[in-house]
This record gives sequence, C-alpha cells and structure tokens, in this order.
Amino acid sequence: MNISDIKHKKLLAVAILLLLFSLWHFSKAPSNDWNWSPDQQVLPYAEFKDDEVTVLNIRNFTYQSTTDYEPNYYDKTFNLNDLQSVDYIVEPFGSIGAAHTFVSFGFSTGDYLAISVEIRKEIGESFSPLKGILRNYELMYVVADERDVVKLRTSYRKNDVYLYPVNTSKENMRELFISMLQRANKLKQQPEFYNTLTNNCTTNIANHINNISPSRVPWDLRLLLPENSDELAYELGLLDKSIPLEELRKQHLINEKAEKYADSVDFSKLIRQ
Repeated sequence: MNISDIKHKKLLAVAILLLLFSLWHFSKAPSNDWNWSPDQQVLPYAEFKDDEVTVLNIRNFTYQSTTDYEPNYYDKTFNLNDLQSVDYIVEPFGSIGAAHTFVSFGFSTGDYLAISVEIRKEIGESFSPLKGILRNYELMYVVADERDVVKLRTSYRKNDVYLYPVNTSKENMRELFISMLQRANKLKQQPEFYNTLTNNCTTNIANHINNISPSRVPWDLRLLLPENSDELAYELGLLDKSIPLEELRKQHLINEKAEKYADSVDFSKLIRQ
C-alpha cells in the first residue's frame, strides 16, 4: 500500500466520522422533560385578554448565594396601557466580549417585569459556548421580578450590571412585550435548542425588535459577543446619544445602588434614580 492510498483511507475515515457525528447531532430533538436545575424547572407563560396580560410563574427567588436559594413564583395581571418603559440590561462576564443581556418592562403602577433569554440547565450543567453550538442546551425565556434577576447578578455573582432606558415608542414597547411573552408560550409547547451563534440572549432580542421594525438592528459581531452591544444600541439611536457613551455607561452602572437598596420594597425605583 503506497502513501497515497493511506492518505485516501484516512480522509475517508475522517469523512465517515464527520457524517456519523452530523447524523447524531441533527437527530437530537429538544425536550421540556429533562431533570432541570431548580431555578429553571418552572416555565413561565402568559394569558392574553383584550388589554390585559396575566403572566404566570414569575420567578422571584430569595438568594443566600448563587447556589443556595428559596424558590418562589407568583402570577400577576398587567394592563398593556400602563406600559411606559423598557430597559436594556447588560451583564459583562468572563473575557473576549462575553456578556448576558436582557430587558425589563416598566409600568405606571410601579411594577417591573424582566424577560431574560437563557439556556435551560439540567442539574449539574453549566454554560459552555462550545456546547451551546452543539445542541446541548434547550432555550428558556425566564420571566422574573427584578429583585430576582438583577440582585442575583449584582449581589451574588458580583458582576457589573448596566441598565439603560431604551428610546422607543409606547406602541413598540407594547409589541415587544407581547412578542416576547408569546415566544415564552411557544417554548412551553415547542422546545428549541439554544445556539451560541444563532439563538442566544442578544440575537433573540434583536430578532424581536426586527419583527417590529424590520432591519432596525443589523447583523453585527456585538450580537455574538454582547459586552459591547450597548455600543451598538447607542450607535443605532436606541440609547441616549446626548452624552458620550462612556459617560452613559458610568451613569447607568447600577451595582452600587442595587447593593445599597437590595432589601428595599422600592428596589426597582431606587436603582433608577
């Protein structure tokens, strides 16, 4: 057997292995029936009636640490006519631009409701960008009280958290809120795989925005490495452009306020002062 034959056999073996891997990879189906981490066991959903939306299973855990917490959920009805703000929240972590992003909706009643697109972890799992490409995680829309999702990040994970008011109309806020809750409903019935590149926290927010205003958010590397996605939002006029971006970041870094007012019933109001 000559060297050329050996090379051809090696290439054939590699091709067969890649084919078998592809067949296995794409035969995997997402499911809602795994042994989920306790903080992601319960899926939220919403019921719509005229101008009212009842959101069920709003998460509001009490944390002692990132792994020690007391589960709690509640249901609440919101009137869409009371919707008056939406905030874009960025939590940088790790390196090379890694971050988590989510949004929070504010109502004239003083209520705030956060929606965070995340991997749905099984017990013992942790996030890996590579595993996120290989269909290892289901996708989940966490719908939560800010006293859960914000305090978890500022007080227990000790990550920086930036909270930016978004420049948009009340009509767009309403459509975004409905769209994200409808997606949560869909995932409860039809699970999907998370994908680090195509179906992550920030790409989903961009997709919701583009469904309302087509091409409002163009494709950009900062959607995949969203630590600087606030810069993209700033460039697109979604954030306040009356001051330089670095000054805006300083003004909207909320960690000091979030820790100072962590136990206040007016937490959401005070972190925005």
